[in-house]
Amino acid sequence: MITVEGLSKTYGGFTAVDDVSFVCKPGTVTGFLGPNGAGKTTTMRIMAGLTAPSKGHTTVGGHRYAEIPNPGLHVGVLLDASAQHGGRTGREVLTIGAKTMGLPQSRVDEMLEMVSLSPAESRRRVRNYSLGMRQRLGIAHALLGDPSILILDEPANGLDPAGIHWMRGLLRDYANRGGTVLLSSHLLHEVEVIADEMILIGNGRIVAQGTKADLLQTAGTFVKAVEADMLARALRESGIEAAPSGDAGLRTDAEPVQVGKVAAAAGVTLIELRPADGAGLEEMFLQLTADTQREGVVA
Repeated sequence: MITVEGLSKTYGGFTAVDDVSFVCKPGTVTGFLGPNGAGKTTTMRIMAGLTAPSKGHTTVGGHRYAEIPNPGLHVGVLLDASAQHGGRTGREVLTIGAKTMGLPQSRVDEMLEMVSLSPAESRRRVRNYSLGMRQRLGIAHALLGDPSILILDEPANGLDPAGIHWMRGLLRDYANRGGTVLLSSHLLHEVEVIADEMILIGNGRIVAQGTKADLLQTAGTFVKAVEADMLARALRESGIEAAPSGDAGLRTDAEPVQVGKVAAAAGVTLIELRPADGAGLEEMFLQLTADTQREGVVA
């Protein structure tokens, strides 16, 4: 289990993480989502003992990371796939990890086979690896000690579609065997497919968290019209608040029949009118983090 309680981190006058609290339970994959600079990596670095918090604390498996003897046997961490020594081979990287953890050399061979790095690839210098190969090596290193907890920052970055499919199956099987996974990613579809729980963070603060089913279930109506501006004005004049959604559509808390009546009275031609249940993760993500995006977002 991973526990984060009242976590804050400031750098001078800048607050990177602001009173963040959440729990990641065994047997689940938790997606940790947010725009660039939202505080995800800082939170993960604090979990792994690489950054000291300004307030609050984190525990992994009930202990502070720094207090765990031989932590690689309990917690697997991948924060930067490019952080490995470029002059070492992939096999050397894993061999050093195995010796540090007191593991047999056979474990290195098992991990190389598991992440599909061939014998020839394992003998190549890491500086000559593609980003996808470095990700595979990083995942192998995180799993080397057969830990019960995984903390992964953007592990799918650089993987091709087949590699992403492989990683999805690997993490799902790991969680099904009782492991705890905290997964940060910008690949929202992949998180939506694999995650059981989701945490959305923006400007250092959590803006939403819960099960995937709870977060993605919404009420109200999605509507799209030929005369979009006319429909928006008619809804507003009828006391119905509507927000932009998707490709030139509108989302409102009103029922579809109410929206349809307003559109008919205003002579608006509707293209689509349906309950808004099942909003996708991308749409929810953009709506909840709209004020933290660098680019102007048309939700």
